[in-house]
This record gives sequence, C-alpha cells and structure tokens, in this order.
Amino acid sequence: MSSYRAHPYAQFNFLVDLGAGAGAGPHAGFQDFSHIKLTGLNKATDVTLKRGVIASSALQDWLDQIRDGHKGADRTVTIMMQNEERKIVRTWKLLRARIIKHVSGPFNAKGTDVAMEELVIACKRIELG
Repeated sequence: MSSYRAHPYAQFNFLVDLGAGAGAGPHAGFQDFSHIKLTGLNKATDVTLKRGVIASSALQDWLDQIRDGHKGADRTVTIMMQNEERKIVRTWKLLRARIIKHVSGPFNAKGTDVAMEELVIACKRIELG
C-alpha cells in the first residue's frame, strides 16, 4: 500500500485531490488536464487528466466504491494548477464527480507510485476558483 508524502508530485503541474476526506490531498499529480466536454446543460461534464502518478490508496478506494455500487460514490474532486514557482494559480472543483475511465500506465517494482495514462471523470458541475 502506498503512503502519503508531503510533495510527491514535484514534476506535475496539476495536483488532484480526490475528495477522500478533509486535509487528505493532494492524492495525485498530472501533466495534462484537458478535454472539458460539456454534454448538455443538464447533463454531466467530462474532464480528462493524462500522464499522472498517484501515491495514495484514495483512487483504488474510490474505484471500489463505484464498482460496488455505493450510493455515496460521487465526490467533489479539486484540480489545482501550479505555476513555475509551485504556487496554486487556478482551481477547478468537480462537483458530484465519478470516474468513468481509468487507464493505467506501465507497472514497475521501483516504487509505490502508480502511473496513469488517462483518468476521465464525469461531474455534474464545475466551479472555477
């Protein structure tokens, strides 16, 4: 099982808090945040995160909740964009979010981080901060 580290995502500009509890994140770092796809005014919005790494069990816990059909599996996910000085300059809150696609990267035995090629999250609303 991976453990929490204070700054495990130094090379990633997009930090992601998976909404696993107060003060627990960020849980992951990604290099690309894109494809904000609106599917209608009253429907879900999809966002895509690419080339990331996670050093927390929060992703697996969330995937298990979704797979097991838990009614409370929707979360508020926060994506934070950092500048060159590693300061947060923009945030996106994905409300009532749910993972709809997860593509793992190559596995290796050198560390506890899990590489991800792509994570697509559907949400009911996005708030910019």
